[in-house]
Amino acid sequence: MLMKSISVVIPNYNGKHLFERYFEHNFNIIKSLKTDTEIIVVDDASTDSSVEYLEQNYRDKIQIIKKEQNSGFSNSCNLGINASKNDLVFLLNTDVKLNEGYFDNLFKYFEKEDTFGVMGRIIGMDDNNIQESARLPKVSGKKIKPSNFFYIENPTSFTPTFYLSGAIALIDSKKLKELNGFNELFNPFYCEDQELSIRAWRMGWKCYYEHSAICRHEVSGSTKFHSDKWAVKKLYFRNRYYVHYLHLSGSDLLLWHLQVAIVDVMLTIVTLQFYKIPAYLTLFFNRKKLKRKKKAFNRQMSKRDTNHDLLEIINQLEASLDGRNIIKI
Repeated sequence: MLMKSISVVIPNYNGKHLFERYFEHNFNIIKSLKTDTEIIVVDDASTDSSVEYLEQNYRDKIQIIKKEQNSGFSNSCNLGINASKNDLVFLLNTDVKLNEGYFDNLFKYFEKEDTFGVMGRIIGMDDNNIQESARLPKVSGKKIKPSNFFYIENPTSFTPTFYLSGAIALIDSKKLKELNGFNELFNPFYCEDQELSIRAWRMGWKCYYEHSAICRHEVSGSTKFHSDKWAVKKLYFRNRYYVHYLHLSGSDLLLWHLQVAIVDVMLTIVTLQFYKIPAYLTLFFNRKKLKRKKKAFNRQMSKRDTNHDLLEIINQLEASLDGRNIIKI
């Protein structure tokens, strides 16, 4: 099996405490791989001593990109992706600890020409509870919602997943750069990995999940210091609305607007989820930027002679799992 070279991209914001816990372990696993590797840490204008810690302990062993202004996850990842030189890009969060042998069964996926990327199983730092695995969405009307996680009890099976977690995604570098990485309208965080994966599927590429590749994750290890919970919820729903606007069109998009107006906006008074109204309004404030992104991606699909509809992709993914031994989590 050909082991392709890997560029590890690690976005960081005030993560010194996480580097102290997990970086040395991950560094050793990555450097033990029998292929060319490079590690790129992109610091998002941290106010702690993250950069100083890395420079003192890993000088000349890693590349550090220092941002002067804080801008968010997507921008940080894109800077690392653009600086990468190897065949594959491994997106790795600071609050993740890789198990030994994490990469052993991942290279086989890239023997397929249409593979975009693959992710492994994420479990708790102190338990074996699955936090992330393969996922298919639920379609309710025209709204696309997260579904339960699942996996397939077959070690030889290639399990499709609707999207790759940005915390541990191993992705074909050429395809990732063709898509121009993450959509930076999703800064500072949330849903950017889902939207990137949707673009990959619509280009005719595939995203996979490998159950034997395991890592541990510290819950909220990189976001727990965001104290404004209302703002975080508003951001989450804003980005969910962005995903729909970017990837639905025609009557599907019109019906989605109607559904959101009734279910999310008008019922806000009853449900007390007041953050949904400003989240939805933000979509209208930014619709010119969103339209430009949408048109640019449509041009990319035209160049590849693809025009895969989002809802059709979801239906095809569901059909591909018929008759398989699915374990829902």
